[in-house]
Amino acid sequence: MPGGDRRTPAPVPGPGVALVDPVPLFREGLAAVVRRTPAMHWLGATGHLHTAVRLHERLRPDVLLVDSVLDPQGHLATLLTGSDPSLVVVSLVREPHRTAKYVRSALTAGVCGMVPREGGITEVLQAISRTHAERTYLDPTLAPLAVGFTPTAEAGTRRSLSRREYEVLQLIADGMENQAVANELYVSVETVRTHVKNILRKLRARDRTHAVSLAYQAGLLSGGTVRLV
Repeated sequence: MPGGDRRTPAPVPGPGVALVDPVPLFREGLAAVVRRTPAMHWLGATGHLHTAVRLHERLRPDVLLVDSVLDPQGHLATLLTGSDPSLVVVSLVREPHRTAKYVRSALTAGVCGMVPREGGITEVLQAISRTHAERTYLDPTLAPLAVGFTPTAEAGTRRSLSRREYEVLQLIADGMENQAVANELYVSVETVRTHVKNILRKLRARDRTHAVSLAYQAGLLSGGTVRLV
């Protein structure tokens, strides 16, 4: 063919977006909005905190939006960004969490972007695109709450669980003893004991039962199964 092959270059795909939110209507609504937005593509969603880890492992999103009511202390953000530094977590901030304490805690935990959950479609899409592009974004209504905040000043105060420790904690919560946990994860019992010791230390728990209780209170564990949209 004269002039060679003049194929149009394939467009560079936008960020893959996933969501952790307990309200089915909200999940379905955001899915519809993202799907019709050319600059990004929808991957899936779950309505439960503890299944968010499996969602992330399965879909590997670029941007993960999380309802602040499901991760009020930033445990999920810390867990996922610790194992996947490229992940961008955007908090959908509920009205009760529009405080300096929450905003600073979330930033320390690894949240990169924040936008009011009740915000309009334009605001949420802007939060997704700007956080993905700039690695940091605060909606103008939330930005004043972070004035004077220096992430490095509070870094290191959060003693987060590793991904494997989180998996062990989930199995303990399901009632498994160390040998059963070892069989499930294909590791030695001694390795499980080490993980349990680390969990107790990081959660400042007296024993396994106390650790599970603290994890539920903190929102690190919750009931339910994964649901992809």
